[in-house]
Parts: sequence; structure tokens; C-alpha cells
Amino acid sequence: MNALRTLRVLGLLEGGSLLFLICVAMPLKYFCHWPLAVRVTGGMHGLLFLLFVSAVYRCASELHWPARHALLACAAAVLPGGTWLLNRWLDRSYAEKPTT
Repeated sequence: MNALRTLRVLGLLEGGSLLFLICVAMPLKYFCHWPLAVRVTGGMHGLLFLLFVSAVYRCASELHWPARHALLACAAAVLPGGTWLLNRWLDRSYAEKPTT
């Protein structure tokens, strides 16, 4: 799988895990007194975050991104829904041009 596709897939997974952590696991911990939900979901989210950051590094090195793009991509990972905005930016910036 190429670097850009890997970044896009990991971005969707990482963003989904962050939203699941915030919207499902945290309420289970505090309202239902079930801390295991955050422990399991938080661990999975942490692993996905590290994989996402490594995919950003791979894209930045292979596609010769400026440092600003790499930092913004990493910042998108800490905002709920930010990785989906990153995917929209990647769609606009790296869409294949139709050949005639």
C-alpha cells in the first residue's frame, strides 16, 4: 500500500477510535463506573495514534512535504474529526487528474 493510502486509512481508524473513546468509553467510565472501557479503548487509540504519526512521517518524507504540512497532519489527529478534514484536504491536494 502506498504512503498516502496508508495515511488515509490510518487517519480514518484513528479518528474513529478518538470519537469512540470520547463518546462511548468515557461516558461508560464515569456514568456506569466501568473503567475497563477506557483502558481498552485508550490502548487501541494510542496504538493507532502512533501508527498514524509514523504514516505522516512516511508521507512527509516520500512526498517531500514541508514541515508545516506534517505538523498540521499531526495536529489533526488530536482534534475530534480532524483526520476526516485531513482526508478532505488530501483528496483536493492529491486527486488524480484525468488524462485525455
